[in-house]
Amino acid sequence: MNRNLIVGAIVLAVAAGIGFTVVGGKKGPSPSAVATKEEHHEEENHGIELTAEKISKGGIVVETAGPAVVREILPLYGTVAPNAERMRDVAARFPGTIRSVAKKIGDPVKQGETLAVIESNESLQAYSLTAPLAGVVTARNANPGEQSGDKVLFTVADLSGVWVEMSLFPRDAAKVRSGQTVRIRTADSGTSGDGVIIYVAPVGTSASQTRNARVLLDNKDSQWAPGLYVTAEVILGETSVAVAIKSAAIQNLNDADTIFVRTEKGFEPRTIKLGRSDGENSEVLEGLKTGESYATTNSFVLKAEMGKGEAAHED
Repeated sequence: MNRNLIVGAIVLAVAAGIGFTVVGGKKGPSPSAVATKEEHHEEENHGIELTAEKISKGGIVVETAGPAVVREILPLYGTVAPNAERMRDVAARFPGTIRSVAKKIGDPVKQGETLAVIESNESLQAYSLTAPLAGVVTARNANPGEQSGDKVLFTVADLSGVWVEMSLFPRDAAKVRSGQTVRIRTADSGTSGDGVIIYVAPVGTSASQTRNARVLLDNKDSQWAPGLYVTAEVILGETSVAVAIKSAAIQNLNDADTIFVRTEKGFEPRTIKLGRSDGENSEVLEGLKTGESYATTNSFVLKAEMGKGEAAHED
């Protein structure tokens, strides 16, 4: 080899900070320098070092992979409505003058509680108009001094249970039947609950070309307000899988499904192969074993930390 070329190579290597040794009369990278570079590379891919305190402050939740049930779901849309079987319109028993009104829209009432006092036109005797069931006043058409007539003065609704009215297109109608469980979520997915289909309309609506399906949903905590738009997931079937994780744990890293597995010092990214998923649980076919711990809630924080580390290394 040309002596000038060898000298030039050595100068470039020295400038790059790589140690060289003479092997068989030729210059080359020293074994210690190569080992150091390889160790540095392994350290870069080892993962993210985080203390338990930092994990807690970051709101990162750790769970353990294991068997789970993955549901087959049919996504639909719906609207929350009062349970019409638990609503009552209240009118005066005897026409007369409304002397006083005790309740307004939004007020809770007990069964038998006074809504208004009316003086009968015939007997001139006053009597109480009472709530026929416990619930909430949803409509009022009564003011002191007015004549009651035979009109509806109050509407009382028991909203401890509500309906969700869903629209079924012809392609989906055959899959839905009474008794199926349905997961209901608000538009922002902040609230969810399970209900049961209690009715599927035998006939469709020509204007929308859909059939109506009705879900009975518990509302004792008053979290489902009538009129809200919601998403519905009808549970068509359930399958047990050997290894599953929470779907919220999955991040896209270098165009691959990735999770962050818990290590002694923090977390390391792990590429996985996914199977069935219902949006809540996802089956893992490859890349993770039962009993391994991984980040679920706020796993995106770890992805962001990796991005910072890569940017710093490039600099």
